Amino acid sequence: MAHASVVVQDMARFGPGAQPARPLSLAESRAYCHRFTRMHSENFSVLSALVPRRCRDDFAVLYAFCRWADDLSDEFSSPDESLALLRWWRGELHAAFASDGPVTHPVFVALAEAVTRLGLERDPFDALLAAFEQDQAVSRYVTWNSLLDYCALSANPVGRLVLRVLGEPCHEEQLAASDAICTALQLTNHWQDIRRDFQARNRIYAPQEIYDGELRIPDFERRLRETTAQGFACDGEFLEESRRLVAVLVDRTWPFYERGASLIACAQRESRPLIGLFAAGGSRTLRKIELWNFETILHRPRMLAIEKCWLVACAYARHWGREGRAC
Repeated sequence: MAHASVVVQDMARFGPGAQPARPLSLAESRAYCHRFTRMHSENFSVLSALVPRRCRDDFAVLYAFCRWADDLSDEFSSPDESLALLRWWRGELHAAFASDGPVTHPVFVALAEAVTRLGLERDPFDALLAAFEQDQAVSRYVTWNSLLDYCALSANPVGRLVLRVLGEPCHEEQLAASDAICTALQLTNHWQDIRRDFQARNRIYAPQEIYDGELRIPDFERRLRETTAQGFACDGEFLEESRRLVAVLVDRTWPFYERGASLIACAQRESRPLIGLFAAGGSRTLRKIELWNFETILHRPRMLAIEKCWLVACAYARHWGREGRAC
């Protein structure tokens, strides 16, 4: 069953106004988060063997929190309904942090315990919800900097939470490197999914100042709509123009991977293979877009299972046991 179907179905049990027969225990709530996480297919398993065993419950909880919020943002009938559900989700989050009232949703039962045990801060969670709320009102980005501001809400907090769960020191240099990697991963995902984002959600993440200004592509949105609707290039000139656009976007993304390269060396030995896998998976996807001839308005490049296995093996072999440096 797809994860969105699970969220919609589970609203009856755990949504606003639901009255569960009894609160789930901590063990039951963690089990729910694990099941939910395994139902969704990402580029790499969120609970792969590279995740330290002591962190797997917390990774499942973080993932479940983010996926629930994502689906509340995208899987309901209107922006107004999504905003109302996101406000409810934020209220549950604040209750889990304040410990001033009962929480019954399994994600927050498990999260409340992790907050106390790990000393997690609320700000990264609030930032993520602000990004989902922004999605309800903003579907176009005029400037590159406004897109980076969005990534600072939608991506960078995830990296900071992962570092906290891993027990990293989270000093200034490490956080800056993490932010760079997370921004790079978010941008890579946008360029990989140009067609899907436009067709499914009417969103264009490519900044207008690039396609209207720098590249001067006329009638970009109309031509994008015609091309993606037909599934092939009805306008050969537009296909070439769109390739140039994606090439510019990819070129602007590579420096973020470079700025984040120090993150692995700064990390503890136990964390390095997992962090290395995140970075390698993103950079490999960006390289595939280049090998795809930048045609992501037509097709979404996918990573083969054998490529994923190879990257996991390389991350383990390259980073496990390597001496880190003091940052």
